[in-house]
Amino acid sequence: MKRYEVVTLTVPVGITPQALPRIKQYLDEMPSKGRFLACWYSDIGTLNQIMVIRCYDSAADQAEEREGALLAGNPFGIGDLVTAMKVDCYAPFPFLPPVETGEKGPFYEVRVYGIKPSGLAPTIEAWRGAVPARSELSPLTIAMFAVDGNAPRFMNIWPYPSLDARNKARADAVAAGVWPPKGGPQHLTDLESTIFLPALFSPLR
Repeated sequence: MKRYEVVTLTVPVGITPQALPRIKQYLDEMPSKGRFLACWYSDIGTLNQIMVIRCYDSAADQAEEREGALLAGNPFGIGDLVTAMKVDCYAPFPFLPPVETGEKGPFYEVRVYGIKPSGLAPTIEAWRGAVPARSELSPLTIAMFAVDGNAPRFMNIWPYPSLDARNKARADAVAAGVWPPKGGPQHLTDLESTIFLPALFSPLR
């Protein structure tokens, strides 16, 4: 099964414009077994964060590359700028297709839900039934569950052309009764939501 690596880099206030070109240079020059999908910076929510997402064909490829990067000590070429780094590894919900890149946003809402220990399987089934109707109102980039041994959780990413479009799609989904997935919320424990914007070189933009 494919693995999605999500790296969240925190940088000091005002440093994001300086960091992004260096990340691009690093990604251009450093060979990787992963497919580069996105480089985004936070705009609403927890600020001064840069998110890099890559997709790997296997967990072994992801783990091998992450070990090498950690030993190198210069994450994405901005080690001197980073004040905090978080690396999450996810597996996609099994009924979803691979992520397609292109101009999908430019506003990307990244939502991370905590799940009760017994809640993953019923959450996936609830989403399996609800995603087709919800996607008619606005597309889903990916939904995926954590496989890194930390607290049970899943991430879902939704692109929108504007914040008004986001608000309308969410309101219409609730009004139509297609969202949230029936029975889904009872398995959740908490939620984090951040709006990101794409770097100019991001494949998902």
